[in-house]
Formats: sequence, structure tokens, C-alpha cells
Amino acid sequence: MITSELPVLQDSSNESGATDGVGLSMNMSEMSEESEVKGKKKRGRPGKQPLTSNKKPRKSPTDKTTSVARGRGKANGVAQHNGDGGDPVTLFEVVKLGKSAMQSVVDEWIESYKQDRDLALLDLINFFIQCSGCKGTVRIEMFRNMQNAEIIRKMTEEFDEDSGDYPLTMPGPMWKKFRYNFCEFISVLIRQCQYSIIYDEYMMDTVISLLTGLSDSQVRAFRHTSTLAAMKLMTALVNVALNLSIHQDNTQRQYEAERNKIAGKRANEKLELLLQKRKELQENQDEIENMMNSIFKGIFVHRYRDAIAEIRAICIEEIGVWMKMYSDAFLNDSYLKYVGWTLHDRQGEVRLKCLKALQNLYTNRELFPKLELFTNRFKDRIVSMTLDKEYDVAVEAIRLVTLILQGSEDALSNEDCENVYHLVYSAHRPVAVAAGEFLHRKLFSRHDPQAEEALAKRRGRSSPNGNLIRMLVLFFLESELHEHAAYLVDSLWESSQELLKDWECMTELLLEEPVQGEEMLSDRQESALIELTVCTIRQAAEAHPPVGRGTGKRVLTAKERKTQIDDKNKLTEHFIMALPMLLSKYQADSEKVANLLQIPQFFDLDVYSAGRMEKHLDGLLKQIRLVVEKHIETDVLEACSKTYSILCSEEYTIMNRVDIARSQLIDEMTDRFAHSVEELLQEAEEADDDDIYNVLSTLKRLTAFHNAHDLTRWDLFGNCYRLLKAGIEQGSMPEQIAVQALQCSHYSILWQLVKITEGVPSKDDLVALRRVVKSFLAVCQQCLSNVNTPVKEQAFMLLCDLLMIFSHQLISGGREGLQPLVFNPDGTLQNELLNFVLDHVFIDQDDESQSMEGDEEDEANKIEALHKRRNLLAAFCKLIIYDIVDMPAAADIFKHYMKYYNDYGDIIKETLSKTRQTDKILCAKTLILSLQQLFNELLQDQGPNLDRTSSHVSGIKELARRFALTFGLDQIKTREAVATLHKDGIEFAFKFQNPRGPEFPPLNLAFLEVLSEFSSKLIRQDKKTVHSYLEKFMSESMSERREDVWLPLISYRNSLLTGGDEDHMSVTSGSSSKTGSVRSKKGRPPLHKKRIEEESSVEGSWMMRNDTLQTPGALQTPQLTSTVLRENRPAEHMPDPDSEPGSENDYVHKRGLMEDDAEPIFEDVMMSSRGQLEDMNEEFEDTMVIDLPPSRNRRERAELRPDFFDSAAMIEDESVSLSGQESLQIT
Repeated sequence: MITSELPVLQDSSNESGATDGVGLSMNMSEMSEESEVKGKKKRGRPGKQPLTSNKKPRKSPTDKTTSVARGRGKANGVAQHNGDGGDPVTLFEVVKLGKSAMQSVVDEWIESYKQDRDLALLDLINFFIQCSGCKGTVRIEMFRNMQNAEIIRKMTEEFDEDSGDYPLTMPGPMWKKFRYNFCEFISVLIRQCQYSIIYDEYMMDTVISLLTGLSDSQVRAFRHTSTLAAMKLMTALVNVALNLSIHQDNTQRQYEAERNKIAGKRANEKLELLLQKRKELQENQDEIENMMNSIFKGIFVHRYRDAIAEIRAICIEEIGVWMKMYSDAFLNDSYLKYVGWTLHDRQGEVRLKCLKALQNLYTNRELFPKLELFTNRFKDRIVSMTLDKEYDVAVEAIRLVTLILQGSEDALSNEDCENVYHLVYSAHRPVAVAAGEFLHRKLFSRHDPQAEEALAKRRGRSSPNGNLIRMLVLFFLESELHEHAAYLVDSLWESSQELLKDWECMTELLLEEPVQGEEMLSDRQESALIELTVCTIRQAAEAHPPVGRGTGKRVLTAKERKTQIDDKNKLTEHFIMALPMLLSKYQADSEKVANLLQIPQFFDLDVYSAGRMEKHLDGLLKQIRLVVEKHIETDVLEACSKTYSILCSEEYTIMNRVDIARSQLIDEMTDRFAHSVEELLQEAEEADDDDIYNVLSTLKRLTAFHNAHDLTRWDLFGNCYRLLKAGIEQGSMPEQIAVQALQCSHYSILWQLVKITEGVPSKDDLVALRRVVKSFLAVCQQCLSNVNTPVKEQAFMLLCDLLMIFSHQLISGGREGLQPLVFNPDGTLQNELLNFVLDHVFIDQDDESQSMEGDEEDEANKIEALHKRRNLLAAFCKLIIYDIVDMPAAADIFKHYMKYYNDYGDIIKETLSKTRQTDKILCAKTLILSLQQLFNELLQDQGPNLDRTSSHVSGIKELARRFALTFGLDQIKTREAVATLHKDGIEFAFKFQNPRGPEFPPLNLAFLEVLSEFSSKLIRQDKKTVHSYLEKFMSESMSERREDVWLPLISYRNSLLTGGDEDHMSVTSGSSSKTGSVRSKKGRPPLHKKRIEEESSVEGSWMMRNDTLQTPGALQTPQLTSTVLRENRPAEHMPDPDSEPGSENDYVHKRGLMEDDAEPIFEDVMMSSRGQLEDMNEEFEDTMVIDLPPSRNRRERAELRPDFFDSAAMIEDESVSLSGQESLQIT
């Protein structure tokens, strides 16, 4: 019987004679062991104390024969090192280095055990102690005279308290290998001892008793190491039990076969031998059952809900191994419930182990009947885990649900399946791919191949996948919340690649004519199929996930590269012929045509010439021309333009043929454009809608083509400029024509600049381009006052872009010859740009919402309008950052930082950061200027008598505080800038004297209260300097005034005079003063005082950081509690901030390490907000024991196991308190 203490030692010389050879398939190394193993006794069940009279009395240590454990240099239980110190002399060192084969290490230990089992066991005990990171050593005297708990307590004192690391947690490849060697050693030890030594009632009793005691320790290292050892020991015993069961069945069959022979041929001696072997195997099985019960009840049921996640994960991983290895004994509700309960664990790694353990079980179809009750009980939890916040857990949950689906389609309801379906649109690719596999199994794997092929032949199709593709289209359309076809294709790419690459079937579905009796694709389904087709083509040609899914393009393997090339050739050969037909059928539908025209960019264009398919190229060019003539939608025209650009690549031989077709098309459009412009300008105000449409339609087409093609030889700028001038002079030009003319002129200028920069420009070319740019900038400036908002916005964006392009940066990089093209905006243009931003960007939300009132897509329009305004602001801020517009203009931007924080806070903050990098002092002047502007506006509204408690004043002070925080912690770097800011602020405060006389405060004196927000950024020396500068503006009477109107001056002076000793220089500045060096030589303050100061400074920095992250508004500032105050609180109210819920502090409390076998309470960890899962307070019988399944000779022992998932069989347990009373931890 295994007790909680070390067993009574017995003299190794008193071992009885050998039992007869009864082991089956015994290896040669074990044959010699039997002669030295005493006769076995049957173990009792756990919980029963053995009779002391059954144990032989131990001889005194003096009577014991002394022997030395061979091969490991141990004498008296103390490790003896070699003289050179090179060879490992302990089991721990041998296993850690891993230089010797584990088989030989174990055989060597077995030999030492035969010589003196006490010293050999002492070696094994020290092995477990040292593997836990303990530097202590158990001596032979301790082993013989001390109780188990006393030895563990003694070893606890030997721990190195300076470090919490121990071998199982140490980083590095050596310790990772050690973990593997540690587990292998235990496995090999049991395997080598399985025929004799493990039944001697000594070795296993000692080891299991030790591991049980260590696993109950509050020292994490002991608990972790011993649990891992015990679980691996249990796994090895399960394997032994499985082998015994097999041997029993084989023996039983041999016995029955011999007994059934006729009397003359029956061998009675053989029958007796088989009966003896069967009895011995039965006794061995009982022994193994007792060992496994001891480990399971003594260790597993406590540690599977340990405070440490790694320990819980070990237990769940190993129980999964037992259930798979020996399903007859362990795959039942009594053990499955532990995995089911732990599915609710709050740590992702534990939930992950649960799912992987279940996957190993559900993979075997034969085990499904045993898993049926578990599936019904925990299916909802498993399905909900597909939304786990840990992506790794979600992926494995989806894979497990897929395995459940494969085993039984009836196990999952439609709602369960729908919960997984939508995950194909997840941005996390592994989750999406796993969901795609599930979708493939559910929807695309249940078709009848013969029926599909018969239907395909009847319709004349080459592919039987028609119905599956229809189903894919329907699924895509029913996913109303998602419109990302590229994501759906990518999710299914690995599982349904054959279906997704069936472009012939997709084309046939799109091109086939209606047949009586069969439903055709609707217009919406055709659009969806075309979109999906284009996405599959892109995925095959580019061989990487779509944008937003994945970390970027990875390097393809040789096999993937070959597949990509083959797919590209396949799709090119097919769509070269099919695309003209598709365009011909759908040329009137702009959405379908825009998608179809994306296909040529994925072609291998060499196929046209290599395959002699020029006629198909002509057909494609003809259809594109027809599309250009029929449509004026921007996306269609841009697709056509891009297709021409791709086909005109100089590296392909088809370039000349395509260039001719393109030139003919441009010639016709430019002639038509010139003619229509003349008519429009001649008729002027009398122009009708047809004249306007002719100009607009042709201009849209030319603008779309000018974006991707150099059309400067057609001189489109001239006619566009004429249209713009006419519109400015007459004021009657339609806004769409003006917008398109501006855009086309912009493209023309950029293409001219490209031509000049790529070659060696002449002076005439530079002068001509400068003249064009100057005239166009003037037109754009005039358009800023246009009555039509789209025209003004377009003109503003083009002005900002051109000023950026033709700025002083144009001549960088050795391009000084382009100096004539540099333009610097004058003050008038800068003011107009700034006023445009103030009028069109910083507008009230109420005005915007009123202008959009009644719109069905109100929310979408608001988002679009905000996006447009952000682009306008960003374009202007770029001019400030790159010193094209004077930095003081940013003052009007910075002053809106608080009011429009939610809309533009990130843009304004980035602008402030970049301008400070350019010029710290000028940036500081700009900041104070923005505050002065707000103060002046407030004076104009309220007059000289400001209400200093009003929200407007508080708003200015809050903005100043935010500005002060942007200066950072390094006061040395910002020293000059902050001092300049104070100087300008003081001058502004005393700028205007009160007209009522010197006894009244200056008109702007209240500004000093705003300025005091920056005082904390001054170092001590500068505070004195600023104060001296302040006194120059003060009269003697001012310093004596104490009325309320003088309070701003008083508070500002106090901010400069106080706090000097509390000023802290930035540690990053690297500067030091003599005072600091003198102080460092003084005695150190008491430790507790030093801690308080450090914690206070940390809290101060935290408050500062919290302020920088605070969003504006009337939100209450959360109350911050000092770390010192928190430390003084009662322990029961002080949760550990570093430990997650369910950590060791929560679990180790008055009840100990969970002695009671009650189901743990876990919190819901799902991403969705479906509500908390109800707490599971089920309890099971503590008296459950491992009962191996009966072999044929043990059928009478079989009994009906209770249903541990049935609520009637469960007893409600009081909730486990997780208040977390702290306990002693040694880490």
C-alpha cells in the first residue's frame, strides 16, 4: 500500500528467493532481476491502512550490509565528484547533459538497485529534488530517520530565493532538451522495470509517496516538477496496464483453446502453467491499478486545477494520452469530465491542451460511441470556443468542431454551424482557414459525383462542379454582413482549391443560355460569381493572402512557385478566349465589366504570341473599346485604362498592336473633345444639356486615361485651361466639368514633369513648364472662391499637391537644374489656404448633421464627409511640416486640438511632433500664439472682465496643459523652447495697459494663469531667470496687490518661486550638477523611505502618462490611489496586479491546494458578449478508483458505471472562494 510517508526500509540482503518466471515477453535484462525480487504481496485499495504485522521489521543501520551504487560515485548518499571534475556523477547531471542513451542510464540504475536499493532510491530521490532546482541533497540518514514531510521541509530551506527559475522554466535549448530527457527517463525507467521491480512494493511506493508529497508543496518548483514526473509515470503505468490486458486476453484464449481439445490431446501441464500465468497477470494488474489510483487520487485530482497554468496543462495533456492509449479503461465519463470542466479554464494554454486532447480522441471514428454523452454535454462550450479571444485556441476549437462534424453530422445543429460559417471572413488567417475547412466539409463534400457528372454531360459542361459553385455563390450572397469575396476565397483556398480553380465551370455558368426546366443565375448571382472568379484568379496568380490578412508577402517554396506558374498559364490560356465573350455579354453592366477588366492584369502575356492567339487579343481590344464608348463611370474607365497600360508593357511583343489600338482611341476622343469644347465655349450660356454631356463624357474618359498614360502629345492642358478660365470669367461652368478639367490639367503637368526629370531638359522646356504651372496655380487659387464646394475642394487638394511637388525639395538629390520650377507660396495664397481649412474642416457637427438630415444613408455619408475633411486637413498640415507654409499658420490649427480631438486629434498631434523636430523654438512660439488667439477671442466675447471659473477659460487652461505634456520629460532638450514660450507669454500679458490707470491690472493679465501650466517644464535655474524677466514688467505696487483680479499674477509668480527643490532633471539628459555629486556622497536614506519616494515618482509619471492618453470632454478624472496606500491595505482586499484571475494567490488559501474534488469555477473568456456561462458547481465521489476493464476471466467484476454528466448524479458544491487570501510562496 502506498502511504503518504516513505515506506519502512528493508534490508536488501533479506530478499527472498525468486519467483518462477511468469513474465510474458520479458527482455533479457529483466531475466536476471527476478532472482533478487522478493515475493509479491497484493496491494490494498487506497484509503486502507495496511497491517503493520504484514511488514518485515527493518534491521538497524549498523546491521545493514553496506554497498556502493555503481557507476555514479555515491557513498553514504552523497555525490562524489571525479578528480578532473569532467564527468557527470549524478542522475540529474547525466539526464541534463543527455550524452548517454537513456536506456543505458536506466540499466545502470537498475544494477545499482540490485546491489543496494536504499542507495539507489536515494539517488532517484535526489534526482527529483535537483530537477526541481533545489540545491539541497537528501542524505542517507535523513532518508532513514526522517518523515517525508520533514525531508521536503528541509529541502525547501535549501532553495535559492534570489531566483524563481528552475530547470523546467529556464530558457534555452539545453533546458528544453532537459525536459525531454526528464520525461524520457521516467518512461524508460518504468518500461525497464515493468516485469519485476515495480511489483516489489518498495521502489514504486517510495517514488509515488515522494512525488505525492512534493506535489502538495507550496513551492512552485517542487509542485511543477513532481506533477510532470507523476503524470509521465502514470502514462508509463497505463502502457504497462495495457500490455498486461493484452497478455491476459492472449493467455485466456490459449487456455480455452487447450481446454477445448479432446482428452487425448489435452496437455494438463500446459493448462496448469496457463492458469498460473493468468493468476500472476491478474495480480500484476491489481498492483498496477493500485499504483495508478494512488497517482490519480493523490496528485491528478488536486493538480488539474492548480493555481499554475502550466501544471494544469500538464495534467490535461496526459489524461488525454491515457484516454487515447487505453480507451477501454479511461475513455468514459469519469475521466472525460475533467477535460470538459477545464474547457472553461481562464488560461489559453490550458484550454488549448483540452482541445488537442479531444482532437486525438475524435480523430478515431471507433471512439465516437463512447464520446456521445460528452459531446451532448459540452458541445455548446466547444462551439462557443471558436470565438475564443486566444486565436490559437479558436483555431483548435474550429478543428475539433470539424472532427465532430465528420463523425456525426447530426451532432451539430444549424445554429452551431452558422456560428462557424461567418469566421471565414475573420482577419486572422489561421482562424479563417480552419473555418474554411469546416465550410468545405459541411457544404462542398456531400454531393453525388455520379449525378453531377450525368447532369454535366446532359448540359454539355466539361465540369461536374456546377452545383457546388452555385452553392458557393449562394453562401456568399447570404453572408449579408460581409462583402469580402477575397477573404472567402482565401479561407477556402487550402481546402477547396480544386473547386475554386475550376474556371471552365464558372465560365460555362456565366455564358450558358437558359434551358427549360433549370433555374438560371439571377443578375445578383452573376455579379457575385464574377467577383468570386476574379478573386480566385488573383489568389492563384499572386499566391499570397489578400490585403489585411497575413503579415505580408512571404518567399514561396520551389513547389509553390511551380504551382503558381502552372496556375497562371492555365488561367491565361482559358480567359484569353473566354474574356472577350464575357465582356461581350455583360458590356452594358458597369459593375460586371469593371470586375472582368481586372482579369488581364494576372495574365502571362507571352501566351498571346507564343500560342498564336493574336486574334483573341484583337477581340479583347475591340470589346474594351466598346466598353469605353458606352460607359462614363469612373471605376469602369479606370479599369479600361489600367488594362491598356498592362497590355502596352514594352517587354511583350504585343505592345505595338495594343499601342496602335490605344492611339486610335485617344485620337478619336481628343478630336471629339476639342470639337465639343469649341461648341460649348461658342454657345456659352446658351449651351444645352447635350453640349455639356458631350464635353463631360469625353473629358471623363480622357482624364481616366491620362492618369495611367502619357497623353502630353495631344496637349489636353490647353482645352482644359480654356474651360477653367471661361468658368472663372463667366461663372457658369458646370461643376463636374470644372472638377474633371482641374484633374486632367494636373495629370498633364505631372507627365510633363516626369519627362523633364527623366531626361536632360533645355531652358525652354523649364520655362514652358514653369509658365504652365504658374498659370494653373493661379486658376486653382481663383477656384478657391468658387460657389461649388466640389470645385473648391478639388482646387485646394491640387494646390497642396503641386506646392508640395514643386517645393524646394524638387532640387534635392543633385537636381539643382530644376531650380526654375520651384514655387514658394506668397502670404496671400497661404492665408487663402488657411482660411479654406478653417471654413471647411473645422465646422460644427450640428451644421453637418442638418445638411444631411433626411438622407437614408446618413451615417455612411457622415463617415465619408469626415474622411474627406481629414484629407483636406492632412494636405495642409503637410505643407506646414515641410516648411512650405510658414509655421505660425499652424497656430490656427493647434488651437482646435481639444475641441476636435476625436476627429482630427491624431493629425494635429503628429503635426505638432513633426514641427517640433524641425524647429523647437518656433514651434513653442506657435503654441503660445495659438493660446493667445483663443484668449483674444474670449476677450472679444466676454470683455476685459473675464470669468476665470468659466468653462471657456478652463478649456484654454486644459489645452495649455496638453501642450505642456507634449514637451516630454527631458527638460534639457526643451529648455530653450520652454523659456522662449514663457518670455512671449509674459510680454503678451503686459502688452496692453489698462486704460483706467496703473492701479488696475493689464488687460491680458489673466493669460498668466494659462501660462502657469508650463511652469513645471522649466528647470530650477530657468525659473529664477523667468521670474526676473517677469519682475521687469511689474511695478512695486503690483507685487503688493492681493485682490482677486491680481490672482493670475500671484499664482504665476508662485509657480516660478516654489517647487525649485522638487525639480527633477531628466535621467535621459545625461547631465549632472555639482550639487548632485555632493548629495550622492551622503548616506543613503532608509530603505522604506527610498521605496516610498520611488513609488511616488512612479505614480507621478503614471499620472502624467495617463493625462496624455486622456480624451477630451467632461469626463471625470479617475481617482488614483498611491502605491504606498495600497500596500497598507488589508491583505484580503489586495489582489495581486501581476497575477491573472485564478492565479496561485487565488487558489492557495485556507482550504489548501484544493483537497476537495470539486469542479473548479472558471470565468468566460470568449470574444463575443453572449453572456457569462453559468457556473458549474458539480461534484463527484472522492472514492472513485481506477478499475481496468475486465478481461474474459474477470467479467464478473464488471459493473455499471454511474453517469457523471447526469445532473441527478451530481451534488451541488458550494462555490470555491477566489477572494485570494495570500499564502507563502517561494519562487
